[in-house]
Amino acid sequence: MNFETVVTCAVTGAGDTTGKHPGVPVTPKQIAEAAIEAAKAGAAIAHIHVRDPETGKGSRDPELFKEVVDRVRASDTDVVINLTAGMGGDYVVDGDNPSKAGPGTDMIGPIERLAHVEQLLPEICSLDCGTMNFGNGNEIYVSTPPYLRKMAELTKKWGVRPELEVFELGHIRFAKQMIAEGLIQEPPLFQICLGIPWGAEQTVDNMKVMKDELPANASWASFGVSRMQMPMAAAAVALGGNVRVGLEDNIYLDRGVLASNGQLVERAVGIIERMGARTLTPAEARTKLGLRGG
Repeated sequence: MNFETVVTCAVTGAGDTTGKHPGVPVTPKQIAEAAIEAAKAGAAIAHIHVRDPETGKGSRDPELFKEVVDRVRASDTDVVINLTAGMGGDYVVDGDNPSKAGPGTDMIGPIERLAHVEQLLPEICSLDCGTMNFGNGNEIYVSTPPYLRKMAELTKKWGVRPELEVFELGHIRFAKQMIAEGLIQEPPLFQICLGIPWGAEQTVDNMKVMKDELPANASWASFGVSRMQMPMAAAAVALGGNVRVGLEDNIYLDRGVLASNGQLVERAVGIIERMGARTLTPAEARTKLGLRGG
């Protein structure tokens, strides 16, 4: 049981949710306001993607990240900033010619994936620890060992803590290899990602199996998607971990009731407190996770 819980809010993501929920933040102003809203509701960390303001689709434009981060930092609300570094790994196999990249492919190298991280130096950035099938089409998320090693090397050099996002046991195995090679600052920080097609299914058993494979000194959190967001939050606390909620992973507060980021954080905080635990402030989270300035 984790009696001192860090709550992360993933405020927008890059998925196709804007057409399903008009409250999903799209513009830099909206995304920054969502991060601030989440912090005021009790989140210590805001996990931030950006979107093209015109189309609403996920973007990796460093200027959009800069506007969001500048707005959050200029506010009077403290929150740990966690920027995604997962964009630029989308490979779509061409259905007619499998040797070619198909429409929708967005593949860049490890240095480009971290361009906004180098510029803005957040306290945390995500590091997706492996390649996996994504959805039911020909889409693959590509994150190779050389790419990951380079990204780990750079984030360590810059003093940015990588959040090691693991979607199945093989990802944990490689993350531990990077730790053994001295590429990851210790204690390591993990995010156990459950319910993403086709990673590990979101069950308590899977969470425990993956948690048990982490290094003994690791800090970890976990999340589930859609209606399993809150059950997986409770399971993470019970198993000794931290919690992630937010509109990236789930757009509903209750069946048929669209949520805001603040409402999802408040719901998670309520669950945590009813379990006899408390949520940490951003300052306390920095200390617990060993972040820069903590």
